[in-house]
Amino acid sequence: MSDPKKTVTPDSPEAEQPFISHLIELRNRLIRAIAAIGVVFLVLSIYPGPSGLFDLLSQPLIAHLPKGSTMIAIGVISPFVVPIKVTLLVAFMIALPAVLYQVWAFVAPGLYTHEKRLVMPLIISSTLLFYMGVAFCYFFVFGRLFTFIQGFAPKVITAAPDIEAYLSFMLTMFMAFGTAFEVPVVLMVLVRFGLVTVEQLKSWRSYFIVVAFIVAAIVTPPDVVSQTSLALSMILLFEVGILAAKYLVKYSAPPSDEEKDAQSPAA
Repeated sequence: MSDPKKTVTPDSPEAEQPFISHLIELRNRLIRAIAAIGVVFLVLSIYPGPSGLFDLLSQPLIAHLPKGSTMIAIGVISPFVVPIKVTLLVAFMIALPAVLYQVWAFVAPGLYTHEKRLVMPLIISSTLLFYMGVAFCYFFVFGRLFTFIQGFAPKVITAAPDIEAYLSFMLTMFMAFGTAFEVPVVLMVLVRFGLVTVEQLKSWRSYFIVVAFIVAAIVTPPDVVSQTSLALSMILLFEVGILAAKYLVKYSAPPSDEEKDAQSPAA
């Protein structure tokens, strides 16, 4: 019979077992997430292929270059490495729901029941918003940005962008707009967990406008089109987040202390 007065110290075998099991679970989740990215990467490598995928993503730039101009590769292995990096980036973005699901599955046992009900909609909405941000950048911002840049280019200059520079630019812009589109989700989480109120968010409007333009100036290239597009998107999404948070407060009451005690997370 075990001694009820026996305490479990951090160095005891009883304390090590849960820690080891968590590490094993984390390893398994990481393997599954990487496997999901690998499967998508393999499919994209077969069709449309790394070169075809890069050609597709470079179309907004190529369409606005002077007639006869093309991109160049300064590095010796850039024609091989850059398309592979682009394929890996797209594979990660496509497999993002599977990656987020593995994160959710790892942390779910430590959450309350009402928190579990909240996480899955957040994962779905944040993924969709990230995709919307990337699509907005690719289909709307890129065309206007490259038109603006070429309009200011001197006639004596022949534009021939480097593919590595374009990859870095594309990654920065995709991440900037994809992350900016998460503003409504962030606001809803803050309101849902009682960290801020809808009234406080409304009072912060003027400050957020300033913050949005500062963030846009930092994370985007130094041109008025991309900076203004990102800042205005963040401001609009801030208003959407306030409306969504107001709806959440109205139709989703937080659990009582008794419900929290009854729904305590599993050890």
